[in-house]
Amino acid sequence: MKWLVLLGLVAFSECIFKERYTVLYLTSSVTTANSETSCISNCSVIFYIGTITIGTPPQEFQVVFDTASSDLWVPSIVCNSSTCSTHVRFRHRQSSTFRLTNKTFGITYGSGRMKGVVVHDTVRIGDLVSTDQPFGLSMAEYGFEGRRFDGVLGLNYPNISFSKAIPIFDKLKNEGAISEPVFAFYLSKDKQKGSVVMFGGVDHRYYKGELNWVPLIRAGDWSVHVDRITMKGEVIGCSDGCTAMVDTGSSNIQGPGRVIDNIHKLIGATPRGSKHYVSCSAVNALPSIIFTINGINYPVPARAYVLKDFTGNCYTTFKEKRVRRSTEFWILGEAFLRLYFSVFDRGNDRIGLAPAV
Repeated sequence: MKWLVLLGLVAFSECIFKERYTVLYLTSSVTTANSETSCISNCSVIFYIGTITIGTPPQEFQVVFDTASSDLWVPSIVCNSSTCSTHVRFRHRQSSTFRLTNKTFGITYGSGRMKGVVVHDTVRIGDLVSTDQPFGLSMAEYGFEGRRFDGVLGLNYPNISFSKAIPIFDKLKNEGAISEPVFAFYLSKDKQKGSVVMFGGVDHRYYKGELNWVPLIRAGDWSVHVDRITMKGEVIGCSDGCTAMVDTGSSNIQGPGRVIDNIHKLIGATPRGSKHYVSCSAVNALPSIIFTINGINYPVPARAYVLKDFTGNCYTTFKEKRVRRSTEFWILGEAFLRLYFSVFDRGNDRIGLAPAV
């Protein structure tokens, strides 16, 4: 079996290469590395980002690998938005393989939005190469101030692409560039050990036990059915079952406002600005919150759902998700995924989860 591990340049015998992840604060500051593994002191991050190159000769970009979206985009050199000026911008005139189209599109994320044009060029993710890959060049960006990533590489299904361009994973899969139609994430609790995203296979050293496979609610979206959410044996959410998206591009666990408010009440969190805070000294006594998915319990202990901000105060990663849906909907972001190694299997329309090492 062949597999590729991204987000790193340190080679080891079973993988072609791997790369350390980049850690971001909830502000634009850079975290100070330490040896502790508890997320209460070490995991104030927003996104895990990695390096790709675009063009001939290659131009390097830092992107978020995002399972909630399907489009790849980076800023254009002609983008005049203030956020574009603080990031690496693609210089299309310097690439001999660049091709322009007349298609335009826009995307709105939870943290910002962009408008751009669809273009084609050679894109490289490690030693994976996609020639004439369609992607977006942003001409305007809003709300991405303070983010250290240049763009986004979407890994969701092609049917939700805003640009209507074939996603890079699908193009690589269709061309046989990867041996299996899967990719996987290990989001480390300790950044010195490094996080990885793998394409084409799975490195079993990153999880314990066996993978538990969860069928998708439908092919076309990385969403699964959650049986219930409990705390201290009591159901606090998803009492009739609900839907959750497994989202590597979100740092939080998000759910309906009434349920999130109840969780904060049960753990004694108090609102301050856009966050809810708890006493740092009380974290070890706070209960785990258990997501039961396909009959398997996935506990999220307080050390995972409570982080420290740059002032040393402790806040929760539970946030309200405002969506218009007839059924209860959740986002399982990095606070969940740091605990559980995740495999996204396009060939069988399922997600595999196992305790991360």
